[in-house]
Amino acid sequence: MKSYSDIAGDGGSNVVGQIGEQRREIARALAGVRRLVAVGSGKGGVGKSTLTMALARALAGRGDAVAILDADFNGPTQAQMAGLAGTPWVPAGRGLGLPRRRDGIGVVSLGSLLPAGGELRFATVSRGEQHTWRATREFAVLGQLLRTVEWGELDWLLVDLPPGAERTVQYAEFLPGPAAFVLVTIPSDLARGVVARSLSALAGTGAPIAGYVENMAGYWCADCGEVKPLFPAAAVPLDAPCLGRVPFDPRLAELCDRGWPAGSDGPSEALRAVSEVADRLTAAVATVPAAVPEEAVR
Repeated sequence: MKSYSDIAGDGGSNVVGQIGEQRREIARALAGVRRLVAVGSGKGGVGKSTLTMALARALAGRGDAVAILDADFNGPTQAQMAGLAGTPWVPAGRGLGLPRRRDGIGVVSLGSLLPAGGELRFATVSRGEQHTWRATREFAVLGQLLRTVEWGELDWLLVDLPPGAERTVQYAEFLPGPAAFVLVTIPSDLARGVVARSLSALAGTGAPIAGYVENMAGYWCADCGEVKPLFPAAAVPLDAPCLGRVPFDPRLAELCDRGWPAGSDGPSEALRAVSEVADRLTAAVATVPAAVPEEAVR
């Protein structure tokens, strides 16, 4: 048996060439996407996926063409929040058609492969699999989706990242640049500490950081019509612009559980705050170049 030191170069596998061709295929598939925005959190339980869907709704409400790629392959939720759980993927052209809600928002999520509340049978991670190979398999799936889905012309493609501080950096290195990053936190020192480390690590990749959103910034009291404190005041500073503070609103959680029926938003302090986040995000990425540079498609 040969050891690594006995193999010259890449052993004839042409790994570098394969990676280069994959990047070109992804660039060609995303050629019609104007803005690629990755929404991460560093840790779970901060409402990142709910915020991603609400942000997509706010952007689409202004007339923008929006799609979401659910990159959390082991806990996909976007299909259920979009009302697309159990909706089969349909071939289109040389790839897969973009599943769309009735309001036109595209949603690509492995959750579409199972009925609402069903068991996820598409396992990207085998039990006992080492961390290195787990990440390799996940990015293989991500790359396949990016290059085979017919994304078409989009103003925004929002990528809902899986939890984990290290995942944020890995996605920054994998996604075609320059993908802008939005990090979601809650007003607790624990969550802000994780996001602070993610911001520091992202700075080393050169990825554009649009800012952070403070989710669950108080809760909306329907009885008195005011936003009341939900967490003690946090002291951990974050070295990024704050795109907005979104209070917890039970109605927003209900919309997600119901697949966010079209036209059912209604007045909500949380949705008003998300609309302001959409405005600030648009301004923040105005100076970021297009998602896929023209030369990358060649």
